[in-house]
Amino acid sequence: MEEETQLVPNDARDAWSSDRDKSIFILRQLVVRDFKLKYRRSFLGVAWSVLNPLFMMMVMAAVFSMFMRFSADNIPSYPLYIILGNVTFSLMSDSTSQGMGSILGAASLLKKVRIRRWLFPVEKVLFAVVNFSISLIAVLIVMLVVGVHPTWTALLLPLFLVYLGMFCVGLSMLLSAVSVFFRDVMHMWSVILTAWTYATPLFYPAEILPDWMMAVERFNPMYHFVSYIRELLLYQRLPSLELNVACLVCGVIMLVVGLFVFRKTEHKFILFI
Repeated sequence: MEEETQLVPNDARDAWSSDRDKSIFILRQLVVRDFKLKYRRSFLGVAWSVLNPLFMMMVMAAVFSMFMRFSADNIPSYPLYIILGNVTFSLMSDSTSQGMGSILGAASLLKKVRIRRWLFPVEKVLFAVVNFSISLIAVLIVMLVVGVHPTWTALLLPLFLVYLGMFCVGLSMLLSAVSVFFRDVMHMWSVILTAWTYATPLFYPAEILPDWMMAVERFNPMYHFVSYIRELLLYQRLPSLELNVACLVCGVIMLVVGLFVFRKTEHKFILFI
């Protein structure tokens, strides 16, 4: 109970803070809380945000380059190819998985305090972005080891996060709203993420896909987002206008859909949580 009340500004702050200030304050408190909870009683703590993508990269690189012999001449570094796909997809999967249950997880708080409901799924995305930013240390380590040095194209990473952030916020809001009324969605989402993982060229070269599958990939938002960050850090070139438009359209459409569904249903949340 004490932890919940700390998420809401006190009366003195209420007296002079604007609604925007209060929302920012609550978002910051929620992110800090989740950060502390995630690494509580962990010996290595935040270091796992760096170690986890490194370990995953080593396992996938060993399996898919040595045993399954996936390779492509146009990939400058296969380990870097893998880790960029892994951390990007993890940002989406972690934020949406946590965002999906954010309203249900905040049920006790929503029943006691008047607070904007959209803050909870948005906070999960912000928390995932913080972890993604830390995991970029692992990406930098791999880049230096394989001899791919960062160039000016890395300065476009904030734009990439805007594209992917819009997509994740919209999807998280959509899932959080739907899961309030249909709890089965929470079980189905893990299956969908598994299928989505293998349907996206994260650890295998896109060149091995048949023509019909490459045509399908055009409708896979994560294919565009993963391609974007690889253009910036692996191939070190400016993403094409077509790729920028694809990422922007995916982000805007999902954000609009998520907001629409969330706003249309949020007044009924209290009846089902």
